[in-house]
Amino acid sequence: MTTVVCVDVGSTYTKAAKIDLDGARLIRRAEVPTTSATDVLHGLDAAVAAVGGGDELRVCSSAGGGLRLAVSGYEALVTAEAGHRVGLSAGAQVVHVAAGPMSGPGLTRLRAARPDVLLLVGGTDGGDGEVLLHNARRLAAARIRLPVVLAGNADVRDEALAVLTARGVPVTPAANVLPRIGVLDPLPARAAIRDVFLRHVIGGKRLSRGRRFASLVRAATPDAVLAGVEALADRTGFGILVVDVGGATTDVYSALVPDPESETGPRRDVAGTLWRARTVEGDLGVAAGADGTRAAAVAEKLPEPGDDRDLAATAAVVALRRHARGRPGLCDVRLLLGSGGVLRHGGGERVLGAVLSDVAGGWAPPDRARTVIDEQYVLAAAGLLSADHPAVAGELLSNSIRYEM
Repeated sequence: MTTVVCVDVGSTYTKAAKIDLDGARLIRRAEVPTTSATDVLHGLDAAVAAVGGGDELRVCSSAGGGLRLAVSGYEALVTAEAGHRVGLSAGAQVVHVAAGPMSGPGLTRLRAARPDVLLLVGGTDGGDGEVLLHNARRLAAARIRLPVVLAGNADVRDEALAVLTARGVPVTPAANVLPRIGVLDPLPARAAIRDVFLRHVIGGKRLSRGRRFASLVRAATPDAVLAGVEALADRTGFGILVVDVGGATTDVYSALVPDPESETGPRRDVAGTLWRARTVEGDLGVAAGADGTRAAAVAEKLPEPGDDRDLAATAAVVALRRHARGRPGLCDVRLLLGSGGVLRHGGGERVLGAVLSDVAGGWAPPDRARTVIDEQYVLAAAGLLSADHPAVAGELLSNSIRYEM
């Protein structure tokens, strides 16, 4: 039997799952407090030991706040919005979005947002390239050492790349996120953001003293979970909505069946449509994010949350409202999947019930969705396996999440 241990190092807890690759089954899982105050490897090694170790180790992480991303684009409603959507799907918390030529005050706001990575976009291929070049020059002149993913107009990409690298700015080029109006191409930029996260961000958060932790991490946790959600959607063939309530953040994932009219017809979105999307709400949680959840309840005119289950329900409702804005098709979702410690420990019915009964949030909740809890917390593990072992990932999800319709 060949085994792999998949570990998610979260802000509050470190979760390990030991998987039998031959039988595509979960053997054992364990959960220990994340040891951010000392060295996250202490908690990671304890979690691995608790499941008995394995032949291989795969790790994702959202410790230390995960990945903070800024986006700069050409026009607010088109390329900047397209970049924003790509950033949200890449496992990032988008902390700053700007459009148009950068100015001095704009650079000040960018620095104040404290991003880990900047996604620099602008213009469709063959379109206007001046804003992208202007912004590249401003960043270079400002000597910002922030890692940049350059994913704008292909006609001026090389020139912008040369401007930035000449001043020592670390740059990773990628294909344009919006090559044509209405055509969103997120995968190359997502891959580049993931690469930058692994090379520049993990080690820079000082979560561990040596290089071992950075060498183990393969993805930001939301990116791994999205890969698991995509694997589940591929296996089921119907629309899926996932809400994951954590201590510091609440993440929402949707994998929908594409609507051809929304892609090519008169309802086409000029910034493109992500049929598989993710949003992370860095102000919503049940532990470190509890104050943000209470503040959001006031802003959204929701009852003041009391215990952890109330906090989780409020965080889920607010996160779904934000995720749903501008996204068609959520009312047709057939599976609403809940994840997170509060949901796994008895709060699932209250949290998902609050989501489905939210008729005052400006979106139409699914009316035919089956609710299921990811009791074994296998979405992240499946995502970590999906690239190299897609069949195992799909079978693991089928064996662990009972979603039969």
